[in-house]
Amino acid sequence: MIWIVPVLVLLCFLLTHRWRYKAEPPLDRGLIPWLGHALEFGKDAAKFITRMKLKHGNIFTVRAAGRYVTLLLDPHSYDEVINDPDSLDFGRYAQVLMERIFNLRLPLHQPEKAKAMMKRHFMGASLSTLNSTMSRNLETLLKTEMPLNQRNWKEEGLFQLSYSLLFKAGYLTLFGGEQNNNSTDPSRVYEEYKKLEGVLCSLARGTLRKEERRTAQSIQRKLWELLAPAGLTEESGSSPWLHAYRRLLKEDGVDEEMQSRAVLMQLWATQGNVGPAAFWLLGYLLTNPEALTAVKREFGQISQMASSGTPLMDKSTKTPVFDSVLEETLRLTAAPFITREVVRDKTLHMADGQDYLLRKGDRLCLFPFVSPQMDPEVHPEPQKFKFNRFLNEDGSVKKDFYKGGKKLKYYTMPWGAGTNGCVGRQFAINTIRKFVYVLLTSYDLELCDSNAQLPEKDASRYGFGMLQPQGDLLVRYTPRETR
Repeated sequence: MIWIVPVLVLLCFLLTHRWRYKAEPPLDRGLIPWLGHALEFGKDAAKFITRMKLKHGNIFTVRAAGRYVTLLLDPHSYDEVINDPDSLDFGRYAQVLMERIFNLRLPLHQPEKAKAMMKRHFMGASLSTLNSTMSRNLETLLKTEMPLNQRNWKEEGLFQLSYSLLFKAGYLTLFGGEQNNNSTDPSRVYEEYKKLEGVLCSLARGTLRKEERRTAQSIQRKLWELLAPAGLTEESGSSPWLHAYRRLLKEDGVDEEMQSRAVLMQLWATQGNVGPAAFWLLGYLLTNPEALTAVKREFGQISQMASSGTPLMDKSTKTPVFDSVLEETLRLTAAPFITREVVRDKTLHMADGQDYLLRKGDRLCLFPFVSPQMDPEVHPEPQKFKFNRFLNEDGSVKKDFYKGGKKLKYYTMPWGAGTNGCVGRQFAINTIRKFVYVLLTSYDLELCDSNAQLPEKDASRYGFGMLQPQGDLLVRYTPRETR
């Protein structure tokens, strides 16, 4: 009977072991059976993927917790992935994350219908209305935090200031109606949401322990309860977009309980990245005096136009310096995975002429943070913040970047690309611009310690949109009119 154990071990090895076919990308299984590279991947994806890139090149397959994930890191070849929805499916992995993070199951998930509906509400005249409402909410919240007649400096962590204000303003604009005229206080929603954010990455990876999962479920239930009225009726005070989204879910047969879970998912999708982006942008400005001076100079010119009747955020109002700072900030801190499920065998035609077979059942992943955003060939000194990196010498917008002597279509990808790119991109940009403009023109804002540096990035959040800091940056601010 002693022979049974080695036989079972051999059988397990044969059933789970994978060999690389000749036409497939380089395969790196890792040393640990089944688990493979999962621990290193989850701890610091950017560091791990960069190491694998140096070892294997621009395409390779790794084993991680029983799954085989192919990483493609040649931006010249990204369109081969983005433009093939037949072999490479976006929706399946999105559904996996919806269930893991939000306990959400949509019976007739139709992302195309939801995307078309969002475009109607986040573009054109609807976008102008959203911009106006968001602007009003931001100014009201800032005045509440720091009344214009207050003369003392207020000290606060910049991340807390940016995230809390932008989250609450976004919640009021899209979900909660006017402040003080809605039963759900945005501060309560923010407090519970931040608790959920603390376990979000672990929920997505399925690595929570039993007690942690119970805690996460308790937080989810509180948020579902808080968000239950949002968008339920036209009189709820929520935005027309949210009511239209609720109506779409109802038409697909989704009950009210599952709708509340879907609303929580949309809260994360719309509010999870704007606050962190604003934090990094302001942090880079405050720790780079030349950049701060350039942005303040540009905003000062806008203030003069605004006083003469030109709307502050009119389409014709150009902010090339601010836009370059934002682009550079996102290059350094936006780190989402662009993930597809391989639903049928596919031959991937690389830009260098090489062909690789992608195996059905695998997962394909682009990680633009590593390539092109941190590629020194594309962006010299990629770790360094250069506020004018996206400006030509004459001050015009710079769009020409090269790799291997060939112009790149994708030189940064913070918003995704193709049909699955971020629909709310312009609304998010307008919001960040408005927030930074108000802080820098209506308030004196400075570091409490003039020698302070930005905190390190939380490496565990690679792959989930905007990175977040491991600590905070202490600042102080006061209304400019009182000084």
